[in-house]
Amino acid sequence: MLSRLSDSCGGGDDGGGSEPGGDHWCSVAYWELRQRVGRLYAVHEPYLCVFQDLPHGNGLALSLVQEPTQTECVKRAREKIGQGLVLSREGNGVWLYNRSAYPVFVNSPTLDNPHSRTSVVIRVNPGYSMNIFSYDLASVFGALLQGRSCVDGPYDPTSIRISFAKGWGPSYHRQFITSCPAWLEVLLNVNR
Repeated sequence: MLSRLSDSCGGGDDGGGSEPGGDHWCSVAYWELRQRVGRLYAVHEPYLCVFQDLPHGNGLALSLVQEPTQTECVKRAREKIGQGLVLSREGNGVWLYNRSAYPVFVNSPTLDNPHSRTSVVIRVNPGYSMNIFSYDLASVFGALLQGRSCVDGPYDPTSIRISFAKGWGPSYHRQFITSCPAWLEVLLNVNR
């Protein structure tokens, strides 16, 4: 599956937009530390390639959405994105394929322990893939997760957070995703 998706992401680039209209399965926001950069990107295709620069394929080229006054830590993190990642909507959920030369870090409601007050952050190494959101578990966990409050901002039970090259949480120097230099918020279009 990774090679098929990699081939699909290997063509030209549309610079960060999907065709208007129609249903989308998710929207993606790109963040640098506490600031959202660029517009919300609606995803209509079954997969989305997110990468730093051209010509790594069709999808969201982060080089086209960047702040002119970046800090050094943001610049260093963006240099590590490279070929980035692929988000793929598949029958059993949403999968992440790490195409970068560096790890990415993921937090998702269906990877969390619903009885814990802290979020689980999972490292996905280069060349690896992982089911990062299960539609079946989301329906089971939905009631448990709805009332959850987190110390690092609002909690959305249909939102996935992905950081490039930098982890966060109790096991890391950065306690919150908003301390990570380059990260994505994936807002799933589930029961919205």
